Amino acid sequence: MITILLADDDQNILDLMALYIEKEGYFVKKASDGKEAEKILEANKVDLAVIDIMMPHIDGWQLCEEIRAYYDIPVLMVSARGQASDKVKGFKLGTDDYVVKPFDPIELVMRVKALLRRYHIQSAKKISIGLFEMDAESYDVVLGEDHIPLPKKEFELLFKLASTPGKIFTRNQLIDSIWGYDFQGDDRTVDVHVKRIRERFYSREVPFAIKTMRGLGYRLELLR
Repeated sequence: MITILLADDDQNILDLMALYIEKEGYFVKKASDGKEAEKILEANKVDLAVIDIMMPHIDGWQLCEEIRAYYDIPVLMVSARGQASDKVKGFKLGTDDYVVKPFDPIELVMRVKALLRRYHIQSAKKISIGLFEMDAESYDVVLGEDHIPLPKKEFELLFKLASTPGKIFTRNQLIDSIWGYDFQGDDRTVDVHVKRIRERFYSREVPFAIKTMRGLGYRLELLR
């Protein structure tokens, strides 16, 4: 799964970027300053970095230089500094794109996708867990030699959970990702779809289980 680093000391902007980017099926790692971003880069395979300039400890200028020196990934700078001189400095340091705050989060997502295409980084369209396979292009679900039909929303919900085993998704996160942020229903919709998925696989030996995390949401756990 494609992992995107978001580094910004403004928690509201950080959460806003994460909301829209995760909705597209990408996995997000969030950093509130440049030092934390460094640690994430060292410990994780990151495919793209979105970084603010004015951050404590290590600013975006220095972070961009370090990424260029040690990692071959695209960099997108976001900053309230919109002067031409700042943009020129950013591009000289190696950023691939530059977005001025305040920005349209939808435009930011489009720029992220364009950079991923430019670097030939493709989203994972298939998931394999033992003999269990899901194909997001054909909506096929296979367990061993059996093909299991799933309605579109159930497929998307299971694919989302299976994309990051062990990660807890809140009901609101799942609704935003699968039904859209303008969905008018309530979060019980997620519960109903999880129940249906469980019922479909109840008598089958699948290598996972969807666990209810009380007060939080759901996560998919791999079975040994």
